[in-house]
Amino acid sequence: MSLKDTLLPFRAWGNLFKEPVTLKNPFREGADRYRGFHKNDVNTCIGCGSCEAICENEAIVLVPVDGIETKSGDSGLRPMVDYGRCCWCALCVDVCTTNSLSMSNEFTWVTPDPEELKFIPGVDKKSWDNAEKGWHKPGDGYSFYGKTRVHMGELTPEERQDSFIEIMKGFSKEEAMKEADRCVECGICTATCPAHMGIPDYIKAIREDNIEEGLRIMYETNPLPEICGRICTNKCESVCSVGHTGEPLSIRWLKRYIADQVPSSKYAEVLGSDSMEKNNRKIAIIGAGPSGMSAAYYLARMGYQITIFEKLAAAGGMMRFGIPEYRLPYDQIDKDINFILSLGVEIKYNVTIGKDITLPELKKQYDAVFSATGLHDGRSTRIPGTDHANVYQSIDLLRKITLGEPIEVAEKIVVIGGGNVAMDITRSLARMQRQKYGKVQLIATSLETEDIMPADREEVVEAREEGAIVNPGWGPREIVVEKEKIKGLKVVQCVSVFDEEKRFNPKFNETNENFFEADMVVESIGQGANLSYIPAEYLDQLDKDSRGRIQVDKLTFQTKLPWLFMGGDIIEGPDVIHGIANGHKAARGIDQYLNSTMEEN
Repeated sequence: MSLKDTLLPFRAWGNLFKEPVTLKNPFREGADRYRGFHKNDVNTCIGCGSCEAICENEAIVLVPVDGIETKSGDSGLRPMVDYGRCCWCALCVDVCTTNSLSMSNEFTWVTPDPEELKFIPGVDKKSWDNAEKGWHKPGDGYSFYGKTRVHMGELTPEERQDSFIEIMKGFSKEEAMKEADRCVECGICTATCPAHMGIPDYIKAIREDNIEEGLRIMYETNPLPEICGRICTNKCESVCSVGHTGEPLSIRWLKRYIADQVPSSKYAEVLGSDSMEKNNRKIAIIGAGPSGMSAAYYLARMGYQITIFEKLAAAGGMMRFGIPEYRLPYDQIDKDINFILSLGVEIKYNVTIGKDITLPELKKQYDAVFSATGLHDGRSTRIPGTDHANVYQSIDLLRKITLGEPIEVAEKIVVIGGGNVAMDITRSLARMQRQKYGKVQLIATSLETEDIMPADREEVVEAREEGAIVNPGWGPREIVVEKEKIKGLKVVQCVSVFDEEKRFNPKFNETNENFFEADMVVESIGQGANLSYIPAEYLDQLDKDSRGRIQVDKLTFQTKLPWLFMGGDIIEGPDVIHGIANGHKAARGIDQYLNSTMEEN
């Protein structure tokens, strides 16, 4: 090495006292697709955090912004970029699920304060906000994730139209892995799920082929995964960030895939059948539906002795007695419930509270009571003719179908209602008509027009595929009866269901009438609660809202009677996943209540 080479590094010290030179006006403009400073359409952005997660330099952090509220499908946060860390790789733009994030071709920003180089694109206004040139996510054929969901196999209309065999076939391993690979792990779904399930985590377990870990993750917040994997209202999918520029993930089917892969014989090994140390405190649960079974699971894990009082001959509530087997097979209900029973939970069947045992007796015999009785009473339109013997409630018929009791199926049937229960009884009766008469003559009608019918779209489509006629947008006026026989349903056009304040207030065009021939009419316009088992002296002490629903603490589901907790459809429903979440919260609330009373004593 020469002397020049040895002294060369020391020459840099000569620049220490020189004034730095900054060119405020560059000699050239950035290329058309140059990756410069960021832009963000904050109205399109949902704050999912995909950009923050992918940035290896930790140059992006999500922050709250004034005027942007947290709501379902939107975290209320927006990305802030630190250009002291950013390397302009544009991965954040490429992964953005809503296409809200882009980069201008502007690359000069002069400021003596490095803190100013942190800004919130789209919120902190910059000169390049309206620049058309720069880096945008490339179009079709370029994506970090698949835009189209993997289709799950199902029976054809011809295969299912006269059978109660399960329609959906479930994902194969290859299909589940491919669908799971579409997830960007943003977690926006978890915030929307009533049970706040760890959705990105169990989907990740599928990608890693660690199914048992996926099952353990699901059971942390949901002890009925086989059931929810088939009939959950999948609110999570409605906010899936991938769905903003493609099809949302099949989150419900991925949940089902995990549960289907683990046989019931391995549940105890995978999930563990041991609870916390058993204590001598006893909890009574009224109702073996989703909320009651959920509470039973988590309370059993805490060491409590659980007894469930069930009015019917089998557990499941409306999951078993309100949903047809072609959507939810009974053996899959039993798989979830039997594991809960294996933890020492006891169910006393065919027991009616208020008749076989009273609520005051439960209060005396148990340390706390959780009531989750569901909505098992049908509601009537109360139009003329509803007192006829051939007018039925859908809830009653669905229960009879589950119990295997005979139903006299007429040749011509009209179903009134536009929800999922209405579609369930429509499709069930259509199957029975085909078996008996070789054809389907069934009309389902509702107040709501098809675009606002509460039933899942797939239910409506499949009902038509199976031979039923779905003719919505009509208000029932009279069940026409002649010589003691039903002739049909008289209806008028419904022009609106809700008023400007979103309150139920239907309006009709009385000049536009229609008539649907029928020998049998089924009402399916909603369900109500039966609280007759609660003595008047207890009811007087409970808070109620304007609709008569009993009010509870939303964190613990405790009523004004400290020992009485209530949840499920009677409080927040009808919806299975809400019921499961209620049961979990109530279990924690009961544990908190009993521990506090123990400390007081």
